[in-house]
Amino acid sequence: MIKLSKTSKMPRKCKSWSLEALKTCPGSIKSVIKGIIELVDACKGCYATTGMYNMPNVKAPRISNKEDWKRKDWVDDMVNAIFNDELFRWFDSGDCYDLRLAKKIKQVIERTPTTKHWLPTRQHKFPKFTKVLTEIASLPNAVVRLSSDSINGGIIKGDTTSTIWSTEPPKEAFECGAYTRNGECKDCRACWDKLVKVVAYPGHGAKMLKVIRLQG
Repeated sequence: MIKLSKTSKMPRKCKSWSLEALKTCPGSIKSVIKGIIELVDACKGCYATTGMYNMPNVKAPRISNKEDWKRKDWVDDMVNAIFNDELFRWFDSGDCYDLRLAKKIKQVIERTPTTKHWLPTRQHKFPKFTKVLTEIASLPNAVVRLSSDSINGGIIKGDTTSTIWSTEPPKEAFECGAYTRNGECKDCRACWDKLVKVVAYPGHGAKMLKVIRLQG
């Protein structure tokens, strides 16, 4: 069964398909030493591991989705669920951890040409994902934003990317203004815009701000 979510930040009526944070985010891992996992800086303060994301009714669909996408008719059901929506966001939490899932997402995007899709990811770190992410990014209605691990405005190579900043946004980036609007996108569509090459998000939330303080 398709289970979509809607976050308060997103533009009106914009839905998202998500998974559990970190558990489906192999790109969040910086190192593993003697069984101890160290996360990249940007994921140490992950918003999707705090607050409402820990509520049972929020966690349940994300847990369910990890198995649901493996169904034979999942692509058909996703296409019907999205239909002619103006915007769609993949992974409000979690990431495209499985190559088979990435290929299915590509099919969904191809079959919903009137919907603009935004896919943030760290899976670009793994060579086996290069081909399918490039193919998705080449679709006229899709933006694949490669996420930087930095919390200091560091920018990575890529056609469309994103980063987090703590003191000031990089000059070449579009600064997300949601946090000057009560945490809402309102009319902004920068994340879905292929012409916006870098989006810089301010570090926010108690957990992320603690990480920033420790880094400072």
